[in-house]
Amino acid sequence: MKYMLIMRATDETFAAFQDIDMGEIMDSMGKFNDEMIRAGVLLAAEGLDPDPESGVVVDYSSETPVVTDGPYGETKELFGGFWLLNVASKEEAIEWAKRAPMAGPGSKAEIRRVATIDEFPQDNVWIQKERAWREETGQL
Repeated sequence: MKYMLIMRATDETFAAFQDIDMGEIMDSMGKFNDEMIRAGVLLAAEGLDPDPESGVVVDYSSETPVVTDGPYGETKELFGGFWLLNVASKEEAIEWAKRAPMAGPGSKAEIRRVATIDEFPQDNVWIQKERAWREETGQL
């Protein structure tokens, strides 16, 4: 099963880590990623730009989508990055999340199961096209 560990941070998190050397952060994350690679569970991992002003939000509440700068009116929690794991259970994903480095005050990991293409109606033309694309690109 695939699970996404979504890392979230608050202003408190950023304050707690502002004086930590970037080399220390990279070393800590690198060791954790390497551990997951060696365990055979890491499928992908990405971090996002820590500057919330670099992002935009597309709000679909009205008939015409509205685009605004920055992720939120108030930055309470930011989605900072993710790990995509292939593990046997939600419990195993939780155990990996508990070991995440650089987690501290205000930090949270949201764990969500990733649905597979096999869970969607296979007679749907769009699912069939996506399956063909995934097979063609080596994703299946």
